[in-house]
Amino acid sequence: MEEEPHAYTDQERRLTLISVMIVFLLSAMSQTVISTAMPRIVADLSGLHLYSWALTAYLLTSTVMVPIWGKLGDILGRKTVLLTCIAIFLAGSWLAGLAGEFGDLPLVGGGMPQLIGARAIQGIGGGGLFTTAFAIIADLYAPRERAKFSGLFGSVFGVSSVFGPVIGGFFTDHGTVAFAGHVIEGWRWVFYVNVPFATLAVLTILFRMPSLPSRPGQKIDFLGAGLIIAAFVPFLLAITWGGRDYPWSSPTIIGMLVFAALCLAAFIVVEKAVRDPIVPLVLFKNKTFTTANGAAFVYSMAFMGVTSFLPLFMQVGQGVKATTSGFTMLALMGGMIASSTINGQLVTKTGQYKPFMIGGGIVLIIGILLLCFIGPDTSTTDLAWRLLIVGIGLGPGQSLFGLAVQNSVPFHQIGVATSSGQFVRQIGSTLGVAFFGALLTAGLSAELARHTPPGAQVQQLEMSDLQRMAVERDMHPELAAARAADPAAQAMDRLVRQSFSTAIVHGMIFSVSILAVGFVLMLMIPVAPLRERPVGPPVRAPPQGATAKLEE
Repeated sequence: MEEEPHAYTDQERRLTLISVMIVFLLSAMSQTVISTAMPRIVADLSGLHLYSWALTAYLLTSTVMVPIWGKLGDILGRKTVLLTCIAIFLAGSWLAGLAGEFGDLPLVGGGMPQLIGARAIQGIGGGGLFTTAFAIIADLYAPRERAKFSGLFGSVFGVSSVFGPVIGGFFTDHGTVAFAGHVIEGWRWVFYVNVPFATLAVLTILFRMPSLPSRPGQKIDFLGAGLIIAAFVPFLLAITWGGRDYPWSSPTIIGMLVFAALCLAAFIVVEKAVRDPIVPLVLFKNKTFTTANGAAFVYSMAFMGVTSFLPLFMQVGQGVKATTSGFTMLALMGGMIASSTINGQLVTKTGQYKPFMIGGGIVLIIGILLLCFIGPDTSTTDLAWRLLIVGIGLGPGQSLFGLAVQNSVPFHQIGVATSSGQFVRQIGSTLGVAFFGALLTAGLSAELARHTPPGAQVQQLEMSDLQRMAVERDMHPELAAARAADPAAQAMDRLVRQSFSTAIVHGMIFSVSILAVGFVLMLMIPVAPLRERPVGPPVRAPPQGATAKLEE
């Protein structure tokens, strides 16, 4: 008898979708909400030298765990893995909120080391929330119907990017309360606020989410999991520290990169030999998998390079306040949210994804090209409409690359294929920030040297100096007023603004060049109509008197 796809009721799918969106939002928000709270956190916990580690710890653990959680979802079932990830994420959030409350702890130390450890735990769970959410939607909905929800998830990511820092700033400034004689600092609610929402999601998942299929016959590849962690932790640290804490040519950076390369080579050897690999290398024979993930990698590099440094350019290169720069970036996020949602609906209606990918890629390249003509005198309105075009071009890429990959693989590889795509995106984002930052710093130094009179000392500015200048301009207006009264300081400020503007344009040219590579990869993605029916495990009609048996 003809095989029928596994069916779920509309209520099961609807409630599961809502729960998954909640945990997806929490995971996305946890990466942005802390940024505005960090100055106050550092002041309370006394750990300025550990400032960057509170952000790096989450990035490291969430990235390296993505492919591991994806494989575990295929083996143990998505529901089990999602509940585990939520529990770990909640534990990390609670511990981060408690950082420093009990003084120095044995083996751990003071408040900042406690916060860093809690953020690492939070990242372990957070890395699984992203990839498991997308895989669950793939289990419940047919690829064609899934497109509109992929656009919705892209919108959620955009919303978290915009409102995460706003929420973090609000709690930090206005959230301090006294309870039973004990003062709870406002920044702690940045972490505590996860608890009620995640608890609601857990209850809904426990009692309303159907038990999604698993493949219990497989074994966990512990050696492969260990090697992927050993390879990418030093790699991510190297590209995060390189050019900031250590020179790129230093023995520390070179040593970590060499060690990462050796572990990656060992990982590939192991994955070829084991029966149930963490990342099946056979996936790389799938042309859609390789080209779509390659394009997603490049687009993530360009996206993070642009969004990470444009606010800094507006504050230092144009002299606007941090609030103004944030509102200007709303144009990019608004364009991305609208484009992601509309494109998802159109893909569901037409059953085709590649035309919308190509259209988005063309618009994105045009938008970045327009950013190559900005300068210190560009108005915020002029910059905003350019960013709007960039956002419109980014929209399709936020969802359609993953959709193409899911549409091209069999059911039993949905989880690992989804997690591999997310893993590639996160590596691309990290590389984009590192390369763009290095290029920006080098360009700034070259411009300052070019405009410095012969015989005068060349001022050297690192990224930390630019961030400090932005903070001082916003938090200490008296210093800005003092510099305005000093002609020499004003001349130096004009030189920095002009040099920074030139350097940011060079960064945009770099983004256009790598986007051209991504566009070529996108053109190579095979054309395939989206499947009309779910790819869940089929259910055979049982023999007379027998119970239906779930088949893979």
